[in-house]
Amino acid sequence: MNNAFLPLFYTFHFYLFGLIALASAVLFVTRKSPVAAAMWLVCTMFALAALYVMLDAQFVGVMQVLVYTGAIMVVFLFVVMLLNLGQPGDISDIRGKWGRLVAGFIGIALVAELMALAKSPLDLRLVVPPVVVPPQTGGVIAGIAAPMFKEYLLAFELTSILLLAAIMGAVVLAKKKDAR
Repeated sequence: MNNAFLPLFYTFHFYLFGLIALASAVLFVTRKSPVAAAMWLVCTMFALAALYVMLDAQFVGVMQVLVYTGAIMVVFLFVVMLLNLGQPGDISDIRGKWGRLVAGFIGIALVAELMALAKSPLDLRLVVPPVVVPPQTGGVIAGIAAPMFKEYLLAFELTSILLLAAIMGAVVLAKKKDAR
């Protein structure tokens, strides 16, 4: 791969991950099963994390995967399973031969793309210009952490309390449903 190919490479993957994010967000909204909807939301979050990494925001991409895809979605699925919503047959969105065929094609295309990247002599570290961080005591993360824990501390804490209240409300509603 030569350097003339690089803008096409990044443009293709930007639109690919953008399309995946949009399609899985639409599928998230249109699912009847809450478990299937949660899985499509996880797919959306992974695509957004890939876009963040491509935009040279690796920390935000990693936090997207760890916090949203990992922690919050696990809690969400735990609450959905606790409430026992949906039937076991509603969990799978892929029904019939065509759904499995499309999923298999997408999987093969992604594996072929990874194999092409592994065999190419392209050094992706040289493509993106290095980020020049001004000398500060906190390093790279200080630029994100300082506003979050100073100016936006109240909003950050209120969000955590709101999530906790929503989970507690779901548990209370589930207990009332069982008591009837």
